[in-house]
Amino acid sequence: MSKRSIIVALIIMAFGGIVANQWLSPADNMPSTSLAKPQYDSLDLATSFIYDNPRKLAPFSLSDQYGNTFTNKNLTGKWSLFFIGFTSCPDVCPTTLNKLAAAYPALQQISDSIQVVFVSADPDRDTQTKRLDYINFFNSDFKAITAEHAQLFPFSRDLGFAYAMVGDGDDYQVDHSASYVLVSPNAEKIAVFKAKPKPGETPQILNNELIADFKKIVDNT
Repeated sequence: MSKRSIIVALIIMAFGGIVANQWLSPADNMPSTSLAKPQYDSLDLATSFIYDNPRKLAPFSLSDQYGNTFTNKNLTGKWSLFFIGFTSCPDVCPTTLNKLAAAYPALQQISDSIQVVFVSADPDRDTQTKRLDYINFFNSDFKAITAEHAQLFPFSRDLGFAYAMVGDGDDYQVDHSASYVLVSPNAEKIAVFKAKPKPGETPQILNNELIADFKKIVDNT
């Protein structure tokens, strides 16, 4: 059995019933019930949910597209919007990054300390150079981070993301969450932005709803 096959098997076993019951995303399957703090109670959020108990992420260490270490310290004092994917993704990832690039100026007007962070779930193929070229195509301000699966898997799970490799050989695909996760300037996971399916339409997070919800969260934090 190849190294990648072993990794795939371990990831699938770790997911267990989660993969069977949802589209690879604990964050995508969050209920829209209670909110985190009293000041959020009156908010009318279109596409996001506030976590019941915002909490700091466990210590992590990944690398960005410049080869710099990316740790918990990189989250302090900034709003961080995370999305997981891979550079060989044929549709969801480029579409999402195009939309985030379009929304970015409006998000910056709400908070000039926001950073968009693309998490690559394909460290074997997504080298530093490939991530740099890929993310620069969309917006050079964005981060593109990854690590070996031993570090990447617990980090992605801590954010509420999930991923798994599908297929054999070099042309395998990566199934992954399609939501965004927002981390506050206190380095706490605070909200998830989730696509709302509509009959006959591809589920997507609309930029106008993302921007409106982000403003409400920032203004009430």
